[in-house]
Amino acid sequence: MFIRMIAVDALQERGFSILEASDAQEVLEILERTPATAIIFTDINMPGKTDGLGLATEVAKHWPDIEIIVTSGGVRLDPADTPDSGKFLPKRYANEQLVTLVRKQLARKLPSSGASKVRPT
Repeated sequence: MFIRMIAVDALQERGFSILEASDAQEVLEILERTPATAIIFTDINMPGKTDGLGLATEVAKHWPDIEIIVTSGGVRLDPADTPDSGKFLPKRYANEQLVTLVRKQLARKLPSSGASKVRPT
Protein backbone atom coordinates (compact mmCIF):
# COMPACT_ATOMS: atom_id res chain seq x y z
CA MET A 1 0.00 0.00 0.00
CA PHE A 2 2.78 2.45 0.92
CA ILE A 3 4.66 1.81 -2.34
CA ARG A 4 1.43 2.31 -4.28
CA MET A 5 0.90 5.66 -2.55
CA ILE A 6 4.39 6.79 -3.56
CA ALA A 7 3.79 5.75 -7.17
CA VAL A 8 0.43 7.54 -7.23
CA ASP A 9 1.98 10.72 -5.80
CA ALA A 10 4.85 10.64 -8.30
CA LEU A 11 2.48 10.30 -11.25
CA GLN A 12 -0.04 12.85 -9.99
CA GLU A 13 2.73 15.39 -9.41
CA ARG A 14 3.54 15.07 -13.11
CA GLY A 15 -0.03 15.67 -14.19
CA PHE A 16 -1.38 12.16 -14.66
CA SER A 17 -4.96 11.38 -13.66
CA ILE A 18 -4.97 8.33 -11.37
CA LEU A 19 -7.61 5.86 -10.26
CA GLU A 20 -6.60 3.29 -7.65
CA ALA A 21 -7.84 -0.23 -7.06
CA SER A 22 -7.11 -2.69 -4.28
CA ASP A 23 -7.40 -5.90 -6.32
CA ALA A 24 -7.81 -7.23 -9.86
CA GLN A 25 -11.60 -7.45 -9.64
CA GLU A 26 -11.82 -3.78 -8.74
CA VAL A 27 -9.55 -2.90 -11.67
CA LEU A 28 -11.79 -4.81 -14.08
CA GLU A 29 -14.86 -3.06 -12.68
CA ILE A 30 -13.19 0.33 -13.14
CA LEU A 31 -12.22 -0.52 -16.72
CA GLU A 32 -15.84 -1.42 -17.50
CA ARG A 33 -16.95 2.02 -16.26
CA THR A 34 -14.01 4.05 -17.57
CA PRO A 35 -13.34 3.30 -21.23
CA ALA A 36 -10.82 6.15 -21.62
CA THR A 37 -8.18 4.32 -19.57
CA ALA A 38 -4.81 4.40 -21.31
CA ILE A 39 -2.58 2.33 -19.02
CA ILE A 40 -2.59 0.10 -15.95
CA PHE A 41 0.26 -0.34 -13.49
CA THR A 42 0.01 -3.47 -11.36
CA ASP A 43 2.08 -5.46 -8.92
CA ILE A 44 2.30 -9.21 -9.53
CA ASN A 45 1.56 -9.85 -5.86
CA MET A 46 -1.82 -8.37 -5.11
CA PRO A 47 -4.76 -9.35 -2.94
CA GLY A 48 -7.63 -11.40 -4.29
CA LYS A 49 -8.04 -14.44 -6.50
CA THR A 50 -6.21 -12.98 -9.49
CA ASP A 51 -2.59 -11.83 -9.36
CA GLY A 52 -1.11 -8.99 -11.40
CA LEU A 53 -0.11 -11.23 -14.30
CA GLY A 54 -3.61 -12.68 -14.47
CA LEU A 55 -4.97 -9.14 -14.44
CA ALA A 56 -2.56 -8.11 -17.20
CA THR A 57 -3.69 -11.08 -19.31
CA GLU A 58 -7.38 -10.17 -18.84
CA VAL A 59 -6.74 -6.53 -19.69
CA ALA A 60 -4.76 -7.45 -22.83
CA LYS A 61 -7.56 -9.80 -23.90
CA HIS A 62 -10.52 -7.47 -23.30
CA TRP A 63 -8.92 -4.03 -23.70
CA PRO A 64 -6.04 -4.46 -26.16
CA ASP A 65 -5.53 -0.70 -26.47
CA ILE A 66 -4.62 -0.34 -22.80
CA GLU A 67 -0.89 -0.31 -22.08
CA ILE A 68 0.32 -2.50 -19.22
CA ILE A 69 3.19 -2.10 -16.75
CA VAL A 70 3.82 -4.91 -14.25
CA THR A 71 6.09 -4.61 -11.22
CA SER A 72 7.40 -6.95 -8.53
CA GLY A 73 10.07 -7.07 -5.89
CA GLY A 74 10.10 -10.84 -5.59
CA VAL A 75 9.69 -12.02 -9.17
CA ARG A 76 11.76 -11.22 -12.25
CA LEU A 77 9.99 -11.48 -15.58
CA ASP A 78 11.29 -12.12 -19.03
CA PRO A 79 9.77 -9.69 -21.57
CA ALA A 80 7.88 -12.62 -23.11
CA ASP A 81 6.11 -13.19 -19.76
CA THR A 82 4.16 -9.93 -19.96
CA PRO A 83 1.06 -10.00 -22.15
CA ASP A 84 0.89 -8.08 -25.40
CA SER A 85 3.30 -5.14 -25.35
CA GLY A 86 3.41 -4.92 -21.56
CA LYS A 87 6.56 -3.92 -19.74
CA PHE A 88 8.11 -5.15 -16.50
CA LEU A 89 9.55 -2.65 -13.99
CA PRO A 90 11.42 -4.40 -11.18
CA LYS A 91 11.19 -3.01 -7.66
CA ARG A 92 13.05 -0.97 -6.23
CA TYR A 93 12.57 1.51 -9.01
CA ALA A 94 13.09 5.25 -8.78
CA ASN A 95 10.03 7.42 -9.31
CA GLU A 96 11.60 8.84 -12.46
CA GLN A 97 11.97 5.32 -13.88
CA LEU A 98 8.24 4.77 -13.42
CA VAL A 99 7.32 8.15 -14.89
CA THR A 100 9.63 7.64 -17.87
CA LEU A 101 8.20 4.19 -18.58
CA VAL A 102 4.61 5.45 -18.28
CA ARG A 103 5.37 8.26 -20.73
CA LYS A 104 7.10 5.85 -23.12
CA GLN A 105 4.18 3.40 -23.06
CA LEU A 106 1.63 6.18 -23.53
CA ALA A 107 3.60 7.59 -26.45
CA ARG A 108 3.12 4.26 -28.24
CA LYS A 109 -0.67 4.74 -28.25
CA LEU A 110 -1.13 8.47 -27.74
CA PRO A 111 1.79 10.20 -29.49
CA SER A 112 0.05 13.58 -29.68
CA SER A 113 -1.85 13.53 -26.38
CA GLY A 114 -0.62 14.80 -23.06
CA ALA A 115 -3.66 13.62 -21.12
CA SER A 116 -3.90 10.11 -19.77
CA LYS A 117 -5.24 7.97 -17.00
CA VAL A 118 -3.11 5.54 -15.09
CA ARG A 119 -4.46 2.71 -12.98
CA PRO A 120 -1.97 1.57 -10.37
CA THR A 121 -2.97 -1.43 -8.33
